[in-house]
Amino acid sequence: MGTENSKTRLLLLDVTERLMLEEGYAAVGVRRVAREAEVAPALVLYYFRTLDDLFLAVLRRRANDELERQARLLSGPQPLRALWRLSSHPGNTLTTEFTALANHRKAIRAELAATADRYREAQLEALTRALAERGTELPPELPPAVLLVLTNALGRILMMENAMGMTTRHEEALAFVEQMLQRYEEPSPTSGM
Repeated sequence: MGTENSKTRLLLLDVTERLMLEEGYAAVGVRRVAREAEVAPALVLYYFRTLDDLFLAVLRRRANDELERQARLLSGPQPLRALWRLSSHPGNTLTTEFTALANHRKAIRAELAATADRYREAQLEALTRALAERGTELPPELPPAVLLVLTNALGRILMMENAMGMTTRHEEALAFVEQMLQRYEEPSPTSGM
């Protein structure tokens, strides 16, 4: 309900996102969002009939922004480095919150899975195209789809562990990643780079 671009609606989305990042999804409630936005709780419900609708609006807004950012970064001169930065960036905290929330809410789980599928397919398309344009050949046992999943998984695990204060053996993992990035992101002799 309400217009998509109203200042109040955007403020409610901003407040919700900030609360999720600072205190976690459990801190988000209609009354709390209203209080933080300095509006009546009824106004929150005017724009979002349910709390799930509010969460979904935040997720969709952030997903669209991230898809555009991802496309821009992956089309650059170093798509593997861009993929690594996207996967291991501490800004993935909001995704972590939505993942935790998805454990309890089916609508969030379905939207998050659909969004993740869109990300993965866009990443694979961009990565495959960039490798082909550069003439970069991966070993046969490491097709782009596997590289993509491994990069995303390792990046997220290291990011989550780091957020918990656990960094045991991260140096070795990061050194390996850097070695692989250098190997596959070096300009190929035929590309003229």
